[in-house]
Amino acid sequence: MMSFALQNLTLNSPCNASSGSFSSIFPSTCKHKCPLTVPSTTHRPTSRSLVVRAHRQTWLPGLDPPPYLDGSLAGDFGFDPLGLGEDPESLRWYVQAELVHARFAMAGIAGILLTDLLRVTKISNLPVWYEAGATRFDFASTRTLFIVQLLLMGFVETKRYMDFTNPGSQAAEGTFFGLEAALEGLEPGYPGGPLLNPLGLAKDIKNAQEWKLKEIKNGRLAMVAMLGIFVQAYVTHAGPIDNLVAHVSDPWHRTVIQTLSGSGSLM
Repeated sequence: MMSFALQNLTLNSPCNASSGSFSSIFPSTCKHKCPLTVPSTTHRPTSRSLVVRAHRQTWLPGLDPPPYLDGSLAGDFGFDPLGLGEDPESLRWYVQAELVHARFAMAGIAGILLTDLLRVTKISNLPVWYEAGATRFDFASTRTLFIVQLLLMGFVETKRYMDFTNPGSQAAEGTFFGLEAALEGLEPGYPGGPLLNPLGLAKDIKNAQEWKLKEIKNGRLAMVAMLGIFVQAYVTHAGPIDNLVAHVSDPWHRTVIQTLSGSGSLM
């Protein structure tokens, strides 16, 4: 844009005969006192912002992202149609909430696919994933498992919330049964340490933007996949591996279209 403005100055100026000179570009130094003026500097920030927007990826090409989504967050593509992140404190909480749900979804997808594969291949006598919660185990009663899960999850989630409200507080000595060094809190949402980051992929969390982006992208994909598995189980009453095997065995007639219409139902 600057080169275009300079070109207009040199072409329209009476001093264009000396277009290679300094005076032809900046009329304030021209001996002929040309009436042209250099564009106001107040337009420069706008030009720069347009350049930044042109290079920034958004969820919908050509769409201007909201001003509070400036691209500094991992996975920020300007998507907030409901304006949920207008309040900075709310945005900070939603970032952590999305991160936790993304991690649960990735763990859930891996668990569902692995157990379903073991079940379909007859390697292990496991229930289909949506019936696993009703299964009774010999080593503990359902009530015992529920209470243990409630206590463990409640403890972890309470610690996570305390670290969110007061960053770094849970890394102090004596706050986690002496395991503070093993967890090595980096920043809220990224505890790190040899327990949760055994490969040491993002020890410098401030410069780990690429790893954060990869994690949130895979997490969002896992959340969409989890929704798909929910719908699939409701419609077909079968696990994802069963659905895949049925589709591969007859790909032209066992598709999502036939399944939803009822002609290809696996019931």
